[in-house]
Amino acid sequence: MAENINDITIDYEENGIKIVKEIDKEVLSKGAWTTIIFRYQDWNRSTEEYGPDKYSIRRYKKVNGTFRQQSKFNISSEKQAAQLVEILSRWIKN
Repeated sequence: MAENINDITIDYEENGIKIVKEIDKEVLSKGAWTTIIFRYQDWNRSTEEYGPDKYSIRRYKKVNGTFRQQSKFNISSEKQAAQLVEILSRWIKN
């Protein structure tokens, strides 16, 4: 568990292999409830290489001095990410 926002990561390792590799992250909101968007890649066991970029928006709640994940939404492709950007941009303009 992370005590500092900067220590929060979605890197995940199994048997010495990084299964989820965090590429980048941006903190969207800070405080007792923190929201972070991550850019990451999953390890493909069959090809033995990382797949395309994916994105995840995660909410964390600080409990007893440590951040605990409360919810997440995974954006599974660039196409889906582009659709979200287009829709949000349209809504914000209106």
